[in-house]
Amino acid sequence: MKNALITGISGQDGSYLTELLLEKGYNVYGLFRRRSTGEYGNVAHLADKIHFIYGDMSDLSSLITAIIESNPDEIYNLAAQSYVAVSWAEPLFTNDVNGAGVAKLLEAVKLVKPDTRVYQASTSEMFGKVQQIPQSETTPFYPRSPYGVSKLYAHWIAKNYRESYNMFVSCGILFNHESQRRGKEFVTRKITNTVAKIKYGKTDCLYLGNLDSKRDWGHSKDYVYAMWKMLQHTEPDDFVIATGKTYTVREFVEAAFLCVGINIVWQGKGANECGIDAETKKTLVKVDNKLYRPAEVELLMGDSTKAQKLLNWYPKYNLQSLVKCMIDNDLELEK
Repeated sequence: MKNALITGISGQDGSYLTELLLEKGYNVYGLFRRRSTGEYGNVAHLADKIHFIYGDMSDLSSLITAIIESNPDEIYNLAAQSYVAVSWAEPLFTNDVNGAGVAKLLEAVKLVKPDTRVYQASTSEMFGKVQQIPQSETTPFYPRSPYGVSKLYAHWIAKNYRESYNMFVSCGILFNHESQRRGKEFVTRKITNTVAKIKYGKTDCLYLGNLDSKRDWGHSKDYVYAMWKMLQHTEPDDFVIATGKTYTVREFVEAAFLCVGINIVWQGKGANECGIDAETKKTLVKVDNKLYRPAEVELLMGDSTKAQKLLNWYPKYNLQSLVKCMIDNDLELEK
């Protein structure tokens, strides 16, 4: 029976990964920051099956203690300040957790149990102002947010520990992946939750920023399976995980409204664009300039050929099935 330590265990990916590892017979340990409410987030339903260890990515001593206590065969580092918009407001905190925190975790592994296999959660936001389409493992990086910059440092320090100390550290360059467990501050969940509220008459309008932003959206369940596959591979490496298809925020909105029987048509351009119910003529979507990023990432689309060939990994969900999962969940919650 293997031991796995998951940082960021209470998040979307942490919860799906925990379910996967428990199904495969792992002992699962979760690094958990102490909260006054004592809530376990997305893993509340699994709390009695997880060994929680209190610790923090900014505290090297707690990371060393966590590794000693869990004696992990595998570590999945999912802990992060993961909200891109917040990274402009809190760039130093974002770097402390996402960047320096990873260096501390790897140093702790090197000191305590260097044979541990480590997964580092990298991100498509490192590509930022994309230099080629689609983006692969060899595409140059050009991050456009403090979040992207912090993740790029983490990505390179992970590669450095791999090459300098012969440690098994694999980086998953994951493109956007969502689910019904995504936080409501993220644009996809904001869309599905607001559409559910509109359906039940609880609110009148959905406010968004750049409707033209294009993203490669997959389901978190597919992507955590790729994480696990990386640590079962014979050699540590970097892998892009993506669907290879890109959609605009506008298209995501259309798909969400169609799930509740509303056909959206668009009028106007730029800040004056709005989405209108084709049947009732009510305006249901408006653009809010305050929701634009200071530096926009216009297009992300991944090439996961390497993961398909070496890991035999393929996504099972498409945009429509992903959106339906999220809408069905939010309709049930809002009911």
